[in-house]
Amino acid sequence: MSLADPSATTDISPRPFVESDLPGPRSAELLARQAVRESNARTYPRRLPIAIAEASGSFLRDLDGNVFIDFLTGAGVLTLGHNHPELVRAATAQLTRLTHGLDFPTPAKDAFTEAQLAMLPAGLRDRMKIHFCGPTGGDAVDAAVKLCKTATGRGDVVAFQGGFHGSGHAAMALTGLVRQKQPVANGVPGVHFSPYSYCARCPLDLLPGTCDTNCAGQLERSLRDGNGGVPLPAAVILELVQGEGGVIPARRSFARRIRALTRELDIPLIVDEVQTGCGRTGTWFAFERYDIEPDVIVASKGLSGMGLPVAIIMYDRRLDVWAPGAHIGTFRGNQLAFAAGAEAVRVIRRDDVLGNVRRRGEQIAELLTPLTANPWVKEVRGVGLMWGVELADPRDGGPATELAHRVQGAALRRGLIVELGGRADCVVRILPPLNVTAEVVAAACAIIAEAVNACSLVAA
Repeated sequence: MSLADPSATTDISPRPFVESDLPGPRSAELLARQAVRESNARTYPRRLPIAIAEASGSFLRDLDGNVFIDFLTGAGVLTLGHNHPELVRAATAQLTRLTHGLDFPTPAKDAFTEAQLAMLPAGLRDRMKIHFCGPTGGDAVDAAVKLCKTATGRGDVVAFQGGFHGSGHAAMALTGLVRQKQPVANGVPGVHFSPYSYCARCPLDLLPGTCDTNCAGQLERSLRDGNGGVPLPAAVILELVQGEGGVIPARRSFARRIRALTRELDIPLIVDEVQTGCGRTGTWFAFERYDIEPDVIVASKGLSGMGLPVAIIMYDRRLDVWAPGAHIGTFRGNQLAFAAGAEAVRVIRRDDVLGNVRRRGEQIAELLTPLTANPWVKEVRGVGLMWGVELADPRDGGPATELAHRVQGAALRRGLIVELGGRADCVVRILPPLNVTAEVVAAACAIIAEAVNACSLVAA
């Protein structure tokens, strides 16, 4: 069966195979031209040296005929994998009607809006409004912060160490990664960072078993202490599973204490669901797993189901104080994304895709947890279809960055595309399509285990 077979609805039958050196000669030609013509900011082809010819489901083929399992999935945007035929049909049908509509109401936009609001928990549906932003998650983060500053009249924002919220000027200021911010002078002021519940590397350096979510307690003390140095902020922004930070799920007690604190002090809580939203964790939004209700939800990556750009914020009606034109964007009316996104919700409901996410997450836990017997594996962690293997040097506990790079390369040579993240890029990350099959998960996890064990033997 061809990778481009339009009848494929989920994964297809070919196994991953790599016959050429990487990059192969045809891929190398495009990579060389890219290096000459494109910005130095390009990232993925530096560590994953392939040029892509076609893709379907969980697989893609490079120009040299090598076939890979794709567990990067466009950094998580391909909710239902590459070229899902029903989403392609919905977008293609919309293409002949209207492609761009600014913020005018259209049938496609109305259906998309209805689908997104309907996926909220019952207690939130009737009191949330939706705002369409520019097409990226970073723009939606910017919109969320602007909204909260306008509604509260305050200027400061609390974010968390290890968090990632985008690369634009404002979103970057909320991001923990110092390396990204150092070259850019005069960053957005008024951002305060609080420790996140990263228990594998406790930010407060507590002894195991003595935590009691002291990270939340530190923020509580800072905001309650008149001499704590942090003014009452306009918002607290939180990822419930830090993605780029290394696939770190927040402890339940941490998340619930943050929500209780922000509610008590009347601080809007922004939950950044750009990577965790649209079913990635096994519930439509990650906050549902914690039994909390945010004031603002940021969503983007998976909304269209097939990588067409769209970003939204959904927020409590009491915050809707914006004047017309307060936050706009020319490409906020992407009708193709709306049509595909509404169809994606229909398919996800019909096919119990969230159930598949939970089942495949349990399978990944079962298959990858034995890696913790390897002294170079500090932790295997994740939820749903968002997982990471953190690698650390057993001699000093430091991040094993070089080993992680070797594992990524070894996995690619075996036919699996994975990403890196976390402190010093020491976490091997996977973001499979949400409709991935058990067979593909088993093959991918076997490759990860082989790559980790083989590369750590060399490191030792």
